[in-house]
Amino acid sequence: MTASSVLTFVLAVIPAIIAITLHEAAHGYAAWALGDDTAKRMGRLSLNPLVHIDRVGTILLPGFLLISQLLTIGHVSFMFGWAKPVPVNPSGFRSPRRGMALVAAAGPLMNFFLAWLAALTLHARSALPEPGAHIALEFIALFMLSNLVLGLFNLLPIPPLDGGRIMVGILPLPAARIWARLERFGLVIVILGVFLLPRFLAEVAHIRFDPLGEGLDRILPRAFDIILTLAGVNDLQY
Repeated sequence: MTASSVLTFVLAVIPAIIAITLHEAAHGYAAWALGDDTAKRMGRLSLNPLVHIDRVGTILLPGFLLISQLLTIGHVSFMFGWAKPVPVNPSGFRSPRRGMALVAAAGPLMNFFLAWLAALTLHARSALPEPGAHIALEFIALFMLSNLVLGLFNLLPIPPLDGGRIMVGILPLPAARIWARLERFGLVIVILGVFLLPRFLAEVAHIRFDPLGEGLDRILPRAFDIILTLAGVNDLQY
């Protein structure tokens, strides 16, 4: 592996690990604040990435995305993954449905907050010496990208994604019960419908069907604009 490949690996993986770890930690701290100490008792209320590692979501999938992109397009343009879900017991909340919705929302909100913090550091970009400035800006861009993609993706209204659990918290009770039953099939729906089906249709049937990719293509530039505007960075070209 060349020095350039190692640098690309580090610049892509570290932002994804931080985004995933703090996303899960936010769930745990939100649950703790609302009265549930399950994550704390189980040692999952931690900022240590090793505590939150999921074999598939934290290692295999990001590794596959990284290697496949380096081999095909020569750089990393997209990273995605997930961590081991933080355990939450809604019976400890004053209002279980509302509490779970708030806990679910904490993850994406943390990612958007981290993207905003990263954008704030761009105010100091003119003071960075070369060649470190290019590396630092690439890291900041990938850090913002990782957090925005993770936050937006998790807002899809499919249990067990955060958006699905938010839906369960805000829907009328009969509809919420029906929606909650999707959770047992949710991960299969996400993997098949969002990742495998679009690729299958494109390669076998030559049909372009990629709602997630097309949605992110439309939403991500707008999300970047909003974050940069909120950070007061209005003169950046990307």
